[in-house]
Amino acid sequence: MPTTGTVHTLSALLAGGDVAGQRVFIRADLNVPRDAAGEITDDTRIRASLPAIEACLQAGAAVMVTSHLGRPVEGEPDPRHSLAPVRRRLSALLRREVPLLSSWVDGGFQVPPGQVVLLENCRVNKGEKGNCDELAQKMARLCDIYVNDAFGTAHRAEATTHGIARYAPIACAGPLLAAEIEALGRALGQPARPLAAIVGGAKVSTKLTILKSLAGKVDQLIVGGGIANTFMLASGLKIGKSLAEAALVEEARAIIDMMAARGASVAIPVDVVCARECSATAGAAVKRAEDVADDDMILDLGPRTAAQLAGQIKTAGTIVWNGPVGVFEFDQFGNGTRVLAEAIAASPAFSIAGGGDTLAAIARYGIAGQLGYISTGGGAFLEFLEGGKLPAVDVLAQRAAA
Repeated sequence: MPTTGTVHTLSALLAGGDVAGQRVFIRADLNVPRDAAGEITDDTRIRASLPAIEACLQAGAAVMVTSHLGRPVEGEPDPRHSLAPVRRRLSALLRREVPLLSSWVDGGFQVPPGQVVLLENCRVNKGEKGNCDELAQKMARLCDIYVNDAFGTAHRAEATTHGIARYAPIACAGPLLAAEIEALGRALGQPARPLAAIVGGAKVSTKLTILKSLAGKVDQLIVGGGIANTFMLASGLKIGKSLAEAALVEEARAIIDMMAARGASVAIPVDVVCARECSATAGAAVKRAEDVADDDMILDLGPRTAAQLAGQIKTAGTIVWNGPVGVFEFDQFGNGTRVLAEAIAASPAFSIAGGGDTLAAIARYGIAGQLGYISTGGGAFLEFLEGGKLPAVDVLAQRAAA
């Protein structure tokens, strides 16, 4: 069976005609945002899940789809976490009625070939989050083919993301998961050089592991937000009353030294955008990095720094982007993120971007169509950047190697 990297794929099964008449269990990521009334406010994840579902239906498979939604208490069905809104939207998008089944783990239902059902919120099942072996085996007996198409949950070892893949007759990656594996491998596995990484955000502590992991791989490390402030402190610069983590200055200095020892570099701002407060009406002032006053708050990279970093990006062969470099929600502090975003978009390098704030910046500056790959994985994307293992991917790789 052909593979993507080290895992079997649904695409290969479909190409081989191995899906017709089979019971296919798809673990999708349909965890969509909803308003106070429970109505879906963004159906992007549902739309992204359609190709796998439609391909299996067209191939004549009996299709079962499940997902988590919110944070229900295991064993306690709750209408607030029901997939009912998802069922309605999925039915509309597929242009067919999609039944929603509750209490489905023990079977007792039939899905005709060419039809699809939605299985109620998988996290309501006792043992789901704990990756219960008995639960996983029960779910595996429901299907002939297990498809994981939920990269956003790949960093969790749960019954529907990991356990079932151990016992299903066939276990493979859906198109979304396969694309993520390929893109991440291309970006960090065997990247075209130079490899540049942009890491923004408020705190070094939340991304310290990522920074350390990338420091051993990248040729250029660009930091922004509160993270850049901490690195400025580590470089002997004053940052006024800016957000920073003084306790992690030595960690930041160690990362600078680690990069330097490899002939690589961490970009330290030469100018910054300051204000007295962080608000939509705050007045912005551009200052040289060494001129930051005691009552200044650094809220963005300065124009000279942004231009220099854009120049670095132009020379990159691969670009990894996680996090804005300023408080881009306010226009007067968004120039740095906008300049870097546009530089990434204009670069011929392979670029991969991920993380909630990053996706918001991509949308704000309208560059989605100009990036190599946009990861919707959130926690899984960060886990990969940290160099950690993704249990849901590992188990598929183990099945492919068996």
